[in-house]
Amino acid sequence: MPKFKPCNYAQMTMLPISLENQILPGSLEHTIHEVVEKHMDLSVFDQRYNNDETGATAIHPKILLKVILLAYARGLLSSRQIERACVENVTFIALACGYSPDHSTIANFVSTMQAEIESLFCDVLLVCEEMNLLGGSHFSLDGVKLSANVSKEWSGTFDELKRKRDKLQEKLQQAMAEHRQADAQPEVELERQQQRERRLQRAVERLEQFLQSEQPKTGSDGKEIQSNAVDNESVKMPTAHGVVQGYNAQALVDSKHQIILAAEAFATQDHDNLEPMLTGAKKNLKAIGKDETFFQGKTLTADSNYHSVESLTFCQTEGVDAYIPDIQFRKRDERFADRDRFKGGQQKEAPFSLTDFTFDPDRQRYLCPQGRELTLHARSQRNRYRIYDVYHARPQDCAACPLRERCLSKPSASRRYLSVPTTQPPNLLDEMKAKIDSPQGKKIYARRLAMVEPVFANICVHKHMNRFTLRSKAKVDVQWRLYALVHNIGKICVFGTLN
Repeated sequence: MPKFKPCNYAQMTMLPISLENQILPGSLEHTIHEVVEKHMDLSVFDQRYNNDETGATAIHPKILLKVILLAYARGLLSSRQIERACVENVTFIALACGYSPDHSTIANFVSTMQAEIESLFCDVLLVCEEMNLLGGSHFSLDGVKLSANVSKEWSGTFDELKRKRDKLQEKLQQAMAEHRQADAQPEVELERQQQRERRLQRAVERLEQFLQSEQPKTGSDGKEIQSNAVDNESVKMPTAHGVVQGYNAQALVDSKHQIILAAEAFATQDHDNLEPMLTGAKKNLKAIGKDETFFQGKTLTADSNYHSVESLTFCQTEGVDAYIPDIQFRKRDERFADRDRFKGGQQKEAPFSLTDFTFDPDRQRYLCPQGRELTLHARSQRNRYRIYDVYHARPQDCAACPLRERCLSKPSASRRYLSVPTTQPPNLLDEMKAKIDSPQGKKIYARRLAMVEPVFANICVHKHMNRFTLRSKAKVDVQWRLYALVHNIGKICVFGTLN
């Protein structure tokens, strides 16, 4: 018979552990520890507590902040996961100084940091400035759409939500009727039936309360857009992985070491966010000693989602040397002239554009390539580029047209609409086109990809901070800035001089 060492799980073992020795210099946890201990003004948390003379002692906010930052860096976003790590993981135990904060304490701490997060972010930004990690000459702006702690199933117009409420009420009535007829069923089945009734009842009450207390949301065109009964500040947003119910998390990044200068979560599209992001960055930089003219003459790159008259006008007013292309800039680039050679099958002819239509000044109408008339449909329509008039053809003219495949936007369209620009702000759009198409513009804009995209790859992919666990814009904004803090502290760990 083979011989093995005895195993006795009833024995007692003493494990002498030095908490200080678990926080190794050069590690991320050591950098977090040093930054929070020596470079953050934690007196901003003092007003939270009222236990000077009475009440139990509280866990120091620096302990909670250290644990949360390290947990986020390890991809632990749930407060229960963080609570468990403070019990099982020796690094978290050391960073928490042996305390085991409850998950409710952690969740409450994060969700109520609206008054303190801006100061903490600027404290870390000041450390980056003191360590010469900021270049201060070239910046890039981008965003990522992250889901919030809410389901798309609770979204819809008010009419859609009313129909959903009525449908749930029918299910509830049906479940209650089945319950009354199920007295002979086993007790386990009865309990399951009661749980289903309670779940349906809560859903009906939530929808009813929302419909009575809120008003329909309207878009920029005045039409109703979808609301959400759980988090009405969140919106549906398309991503590469489908539609998510969440927020548009924005970051303005410095080129030298990809330090985030400003971070904020929005419920709007990118083209509305350039001005508030630059304004927020100016505020943060002013807090670390920079003046109001910091961005004047500096280079800013952003993708075509930010291309709008308002964004370009703001950059011009602030004196920012912006490079923000329109959505057609690659089609004009001669380097991509043969981009379709890899596509299989027969290549389609280019669709008809405004230049293919002829204007009749006498009748104030346009003629299509087939000689059919397009009459005025609407005047002074506005998008984020310019103001334009809309002309349209008659459906019967387009129905049997042999050129409809090249003319209509999609096969199911019934008629051709033609947008004709009527006004243009002082050549800002054309000036930006010429700027982007120049050799220098192409060279400068090409740097954007390697400057800002790795920031979101680090946050969302490498560190798995790829969703929000909170609801409402104020709370989500705190969590996104904490994600940005983790990123910046990671840069201090690698490129700074703390270690």
